[in-house]
Order: sequence, then structure tokens, then C-alpha cells
Amino acid sequence: MSTDDYDSTEEPTPEEIVDDLAELRAQVDDETRAQVDELMEQVAELQPRGLGNVIVGFDRTDLAEATLGSLLFGIPMFVEGGTNEVGEWLAASPLALAATLAASVLFVYGIVYVADFQDVRVHEPLLGVLPRRMVGITGVAFLVALFAMTVWGRVDWAEPWLAICTVSVAFVPMSIGAALGDILPGS
Repeated sequence: MSTDDYDSTEEPTPEEIVDDLAELRAQVDDETRAQVDELMEQVAELQPRGLGNVIVGFDRTDLAEATLGSLLFGIPMFVEGGTNEVGEWLAASPLALAATLAASVLFVYGIVYVADFQDVRVHEPLLGVLPRRMVGITGVAFLVALFAMTVWGRVDWAEPWLAICTVSVAFVPMSIGAALGDILPGS
């Protein structure tokens, strides 16, 4: 865009700015090119991704959405006998339990931060590194699984290791449901 084409009443879109910077990049020296590349990255960060909402923070609304999502995905797990069978198998295989829990956390991370359903930003991480949204989603999913499976008599706390392993089985789909429940409404 040349200065002759500039209309101060029209706001350029981020895409137009990036296009203009790309044209400029081709015309400048290496030092200036690095500065233009940095500007292009900054403008790209301003563009909303996913469904267009920028999501920052994690509040009680997000917690409620995550709880609902975890329940929607978890109720079938509470009534299905296979959950207890897999829990028994995980209790005998701590490595498989660790892999199961790690996979659940990775699924949540992928849904929230990689899949671009929404433009989710990390805001004030706990302990400087743990995203509040990740902790909230996985925490609510695990606590709802623990509570519901206990109240519905699906786990026996006389054998705590087996109970934790069984709750962990329900946690897998519940964490996915919690992540989807939290970010799809777009709050």
C-alpha cells in the first residue's frame, strides 16, 4: 500500500498489514528485514484464531462449564462396569497408570492450546509455569470423578490404590469433556 492509497478513515486488517510488511521485507536490507519479521510476528499474534474469541484467565464461569462438560462425558463412565475392570488393570500396572494420566493432560493441552477452537492465552500462571486453565480443567475433572464415583459406590476406599486407579479411568474422558465444555462456549 503506498501513501497515495492510504485512507485514514479505513482501518487496515491484520492480514493487510502483514501483506504490506511482506512487500516491504522484499525491499530492505538484512538488518531491517529482521525488524520487519519481528513486526510481522507481532501483528500475527494480534489476529484471533479459532472461532474468533480471545480467552484469558479462568473464572467461576469457566469452572462451571468445565464441570458440566466433565459430567456429560463422565456419567457413562460411572455406570459402566468396564471402568472398574480397567481400574483393576491400571492398579497392577503403575507405568500404564502414569501413561494414562499423562495422555489425559496432553489431550486437554491439545484441545485448549493447540486445536485452535478458541484463541486461549495463558494468563498469570500458577507458580509461574502452570496455566490456570489447565489446572482448573484437569482439577475439576478429577475431583468430579472422585466425588461421583465415591457417592455412587463405584469405588471402595478400603483399597485406596485401586480406587485412585479406577477414578483415573473415568478422569480420561471427563478431562476431555471438561476441556471442550470450557472452551467451546467461548468465554
